[in-house]
Amino acid sequence: MSDLQKTAPGQGREASVMRALLQHPILGVLSVLVVIFVASALLSPYFLTPYNLSVVARGLAFVALVTIGQASLMILGELDLSLGTIGGLSGILTGMLMVNAGINPWLAIVIAISFGAVLGFINGILTTKLRLHSLVLTIGTAGIYGGAILVLTRGVAITGIPREIQFLGRGTLLGVPMPFIIMLVMLVLAAFLTIKTPFGRYMYAIGNNRDAARMLGIPVDRIRVLVFVMAGALSAMAGVLLVARLGTAQPSIGDAWVLGPIAAAVIGGVATTGGVGMIAGAIFGAGIIAIIENIIVLFGVSPYWQGIVSGAIVVIAISFDAISRQWLRKES
Repeated sequence: MSDLQKTAPGQGREASVMRALLQHPILGVLSVLVVIFVASALLSPYFLTPYNLSVVARGLAFVALVTIGQASLMILGELDLSLGTIGGLSGILTGMLMVNAGINPWLAIVIAISFGAVLGFINGILTTKLRLHSLVLTIGTAGIYGGAILVLTRGVAITGIPREIQFLGRGTLLGVPMPFIIMLVMLVLAAFLTIKTPFGRYMYAIGNNRDAARMLGIPVDRIRVLVFVMAGALSAMAGVLLVARLGTAQPSIGDAWVLGPIAAAVIGGVATTGGVGMIAGAIFGAGIIAIIENIIVLFGVSPYWQGIVSGAIVVIAISFDAISRQWLRKES
């Protein structure tokens, strides 16, 4: 009896559904997000309150901005572990320029975001010109940027952030938190860039096969550097918005932006090996993590467990990513 005859009709349909979800992971992650959202609403009477939903959306916005940059790099086949410290250092710079130097707050914000782009440029140049592995390189630059935060602040927060810019982190528009609106704008721009432009197609080509892309005449190194710059700017934007939210520039800004964005991207279907995935899927993944962390808080679980949960999500997501792709190769 052939393998086709041995396979029950029900099993064939289940395999087809599984294959469809794995080949179009954004549908799968969206389904998981909806299930987790509904389950959270059933488990806690406080989850669907306007205040709690605002807290989730506002907290998601900061991580999601970093996730957009990290996911873009992962599509290229790169990883930047310094994005959290770039966001933190840019936030500290914002506070220093506004409070210590007395610079116009809006100009300070522009300088800080530009500074984040410069740090991303440094990562990109070192990666491409010295042929260094981005993962290894950015472990080092993360230490440098993180050390600079401590040198500049001596571990003390910068207070006195002007009220005129605090609405960027605390305000709402039609009931929607401003950071979330800003994140959605960046998401739309990034999605358009990756899906509708030659630049985006080049990103996927580089992620699939860098040498082949180079042979086709694609400016591989230039595109890689530009994506590092974009990721640095987005991380800096997250740091600036969090400073506006807190009203202080804390040395700890960005500490939680290392594992979370990577986990969100993998959960959202972005392959760690490059060339596969969508930015929107990564944001859905970030939403899943945000809801899980919120439920932990609502249930009164110690916040110290959040690190364990985030780490576990990373391991599970990467493992599932590897297993699912092996399964697809066997089925094809």
